[in-house]
Amino acid sequence: MKNEDSTATDLLEAALSAAHAAETVLARAPRSQRADALRRVAVALHENRTELVAVADAETGLGPTRLDGEITRTAFQLDVFATMLEERAPEGIVIDHADAEWPPSPRPDLRRRLRPLGVVAMFAAGNFPFAFSVVGGDTASALAAGCPVIVKVHSGHPRLSRRVGALACAAIADAGLPEGTLGLIEGREAGRALVLDDRVEAVAFTGSTSGGRALFDLACGRPRPIPFFGELGSVNPVFVTMRAAREDGERIWKELAGSFTLGAGQFCTKPGIVFAPRTADSASAVASALSADASWRMLDQRIADGFAHRIEEMTRRADVETIVRGTVDGLVATPTLLRTDIKAFLADPAGLSEESFGPTTLLVEYDSEDQLLAAAGQFVGELTATLQAFPDDSIAPALIDALEPVAGRLLWNQWPTGVTVTGAMQHGGPYPASTSGRDTSVGMAALDRFLRPVAYQNFPASLLPVELRD
Repeated sequence: MKNEDSTATDLLEAALSAAHAAETVLARAPRSQRADALRRVAVALHENRTELVAVADAETGLGPTRLDGEITRTAFQLDVFATMLEERAPEGIVIDHADAEWPPSPRPDLRRRLRPLGVVAMFAAGNFPFAFSVVGGDTASALAAGCPVIVKVHSGHPRLSRRVGALACAAIADAGLPEGTLGLIEGREAGRALVLDDRVEAVAFTGSTSGGRALFDLACGRPRPIPFFGELGSVNPVFVTMRAAREDGERIWKELAGSFTLGAGQFCTKPGIVFAPRTADSASAVASALSADASWRMLDQRIADGFAHRIEEMTRRADVETIVRGTVDGLVATPTLLRTDIKAFLADPAGLSEESFGPTTLLVEYDSEDQLLAAAGQFVGELTATLQAFPDDSIAPALIDALEPVAGRLLWNQWPTGVTVTGAMQHGGPYPASTSGRDTSVGMAALDRFLRPVAYQNFPASLLPVELRD
């Protein structure tokens, strides 16, 4: 009888061999066929919704309402990429005809298009078991680009992953795409081996900074390095101006309480640090907005233990005041609200702005709006940065200028939790928010990660790809 390690090795090799064999076939498949496959996967999610929600809830405890909505979102993003393939080509075609008068020297005939990268390794996330897992945004965008995908299943929802994988593979086969278009593997060591295998051309990852950085280093350290598109972590700072706190504080503090506890605070876009005027009494207002009996089940014991450790670490600090002290009992957590001041933050910005994955946020009280600029200058890479302000606040233009270089998405009088699947969405930012700040893992532009340009110079028309011919 084979041991567990040898079985995992065999499954990995089978997935890699099938994906590699499917690579050329899938790249040449008509866009309409890829679109059909994506739509069939979406239909399979809808048709098996009741079963999938039950399995997902048993493994994650996220609740039927949340999970049902996540299935709807996941199916929608599959349909969005299908529509994109049907309505416009993502090949990025550019044709420059020969020009003898082109300065400083004659230009040859050049024709450029984008081609699929090849096999993509995708590491599923634990906090979104549908939308960022087996057939989530990374998989949908890679398949739309024409790349086979091998998913490293998340250990937090393996039964759900296997079931979704089986449904998706059947739907893809029904569309006529080759075996190996989508594959699944399990286990940490298998995931490492996947990144290192020379048949893999790119990696997509959503998860912790430490885990993502380890895999990023593996991908870059290969004899032939490959792109690693990792979304790692973010504290998502919020800046509340004095006027906003004075005139709109009731809304702001109530919405903040809802935002940092949404999904048990297990969103990568959770507002983890909030700069508020000392005079606003924001701490008591936010504390009052928290439900007295609020509690949530965390995703797994590792996350619950990590959250408990981080809360213990923060509440022990002499420069941090505990306004609401939450608890972690097994997997169940209650909210924690912390407060410090701007001088303490500026003295230790790294320690106070470390991500806390769970239902907590840190209020940083300031005295002068100029201190907001000093605070903004301490951040280097965030998924989001939020302004709660009025258009004629004098600090607003300078604050926007300070935040734009360090955040992928800037928000005005809204909250960062939640992302929408659309063309203008940016879900990524400078490191450590992501390993590729020019890319997004959400929205139609997510497909661009898995394409590379190829130019054809002076080719006879008969040998050019059809889409590059005049």
